[in-house]
Amino acid sequence: MKKIFVLDTNVLLHDPQAIFAFGDNEVIIPAVVLEEIDSKKRLADELGRNARSISRTLDKMREQGRLHEGIPLPGGGVLKVELNHRSFVRVQEMFGEMSNDNRILAVALNYHLEQLDRQEISSVVLVSKDVLVRIKADVLGLMAEDYMSDRIVAPSDVYAGYVTLFVHPSIIDEFYSYRFLTVKNLQLGSRLNPNEFVILRDEMGTSKSALLKVSQDGVKLEPLFLSNDPVWGITARNAQQRMALELLLNDEIPLVTLTGKAGTGKTLLALASGLLKVEDEHKYKKLLIARPVVPMGKDIGYLPGEKEEKLRPWMQPIYDNLEYLFDTKKSGDIEKILMGLGSIQVEALTYIRGRSIPGQFIIIDEAQNLTKHEVKTIVSRVGEGSKIVLMGDPEQIDHPYLDATSNGLTHIVEHFKNEGISGHMTLEKGERSKLAQLAADLL
Repeated sequence: MKKIFVLDTNVLLHDPQAIFAFGDNEVIIPAVVLEEIDSKKRLADELGRNARSISRTLDKMREQGRLHEGIPLPGGGVLKVELNHRSFVRVQEMFGEMSNDNRILAVALNYHLEQLDRQEISSVVLVSKDVLVRIKADVLGLMAEDYMSDRIVAPSDVYAGYVTLFVHPSIIDEFYSYRFLTVKNLQLGSRLNPNEFVILRDEMGTSKSALLKVSQDGVKLEPLFLSNDPVWGITARNAQQRMALELLLNDEIPLVTLTGKAGTGKTLLALASGLLKVEDEHKYKKLLIARPVVPMGKDIGYLPGEKEEKLRPWMQPIYDNLEYLFDTKKSGDIEKILMGLGSIQVEALTYIRGRSIPGQFIIIDEAQNLTKHEVKTIVSRVGEGSKIVLMGDPEQIDHPYLDATSNGLTHIVEHFKNEGISGHMTLEKGERSKLAQLAADLL
């Protein structure tokens, strides 16, 4: 049964290609959506880029006919720009204000009532990333859905980077004897990904166990090449942290992603590994640390001073970890150390766009607040001989239209999990303090 999908503005600003994601169904764009897109097209951020992109797409489709009469879509559906708001009186009676959201609701309601009058079976669905718009639609008796096409996996199925397998003790003995296993030895129903970690436990219930890593070609399971020695004074406190360090210090894996709750050690492990590679081993020329400028709660507005002074409040979590690693005693010491070294650069992501970054160890913190396009833009900046680490907590997102499965960090984890040049680890146990761990679990 075909459906009629009415799109809210935020869907098109989130994904300019959304009109092609509804198969052979009818896609309706209310005229007021075009006005809202027009108001965003001059912005210099991703919203502006997406507004310009959907504008060009619609202009290109005008070559096939009149948009208000309907244009065929590649998937067999039809795209139409709708001008009819005659049901707005009913919406206004319920919600009062003549807002753009209510005009979009009126278009959806009008289509719904037309289908009832004609006794047709096509159902009308309002698609919006705005929760309150979906609630209003429900009050009006309309079907409403979030835009789900950019969600590549269910929350419970997000790739963790490791798996625990219960096997016969003879397999664990074989590993310790030969120092490797083949994936075929495990006789798994599902395949293992390159650079995925495997924890083997005795199915008989003894304490016998082994920690292995899948080779880059996905054929063998090998022992970890690192011992549990300190890295710039930091020692792994649990199995997941040790696995994370294995990825961070492996020069053959240029892309590493780390996820986990607050206090699991993501930033500290990445910084310690970067300092070791840049300052001690001189594998990379520079350590570049960046994070998006997205506030938690109300923005504090414009900040005085030069660029470094403006960035300091946003970058304070980075400086806190650097002060711990350098064991500074006084306020301001870390700035003197960084100026003296010259090989450590702390930036906002705004200043990374358009650059080519070769021979550097790059750390992108709070990557869960990035869209999939922003992550693509950042990773495509990575030059020859560089390594990039993206990390964040998908459960702590400040972006209004992203969630745990549609953000850029989860997007890159899922798309790169089958590639030998990347590795991922989900850190689960908080090591900041007992209080911090309880707060992350209970609040």
